[in-house]
Amino acid sequence: MLDRAFDRVYTKFKLHFYRAVFARFQNREASLTTVESFCMEIINALGHPTINEFSSFVNISPPNAAYKINNLIQKGYVTKKQSPDDKREYHLYVTQKYIDYYNVSYRYLSTVMERIKNRFPEEDVAKLEEMLDIISNELMPELDPTLSARSDL
Repeated sequence: MLDRAFDRVYTKFKLHFYRAVFARFQNREASLTTVESFCMEIINALGHPTINEFSSFVNISPPNAAYKINNLIQKGYVTKKQSPDDKREYHLYVTQKYIDYYNVSYRYLSTVMERIKNRFPEEDVAKLEEMLDIISNELMPELDPTLSARSDL
């Protein structure tokens, strides 16, 4: 029962995002392919990964990852910045163009969170937050722990 309830919520978030992405295609605003959209979500979630960190995470070769990244740079969704610690390394940063694109999904998340705060008692909201933190930090060990540490995830 819990798994179906969670799946329904997760699916609704995905469907809302996909509908918003397709609306952008309809208006000819979107310039990301489906795979590029996934790459951007991964780069955003990883923080400021290097190309090697990105390629390792998605399990593709570094040259293939570099090709995908270069396309995203050309489209204006990603920039590379040299690491101050290791001048041989470059970290990937999402641009404002992507943040605007991503906010289509994030605005809906904010709307739902506001509805939760208005619908449920404060202690239930606090308990939900605690449970979600435990799920993210402890019950999903397959993903890099740095994802759990990000305060904006």
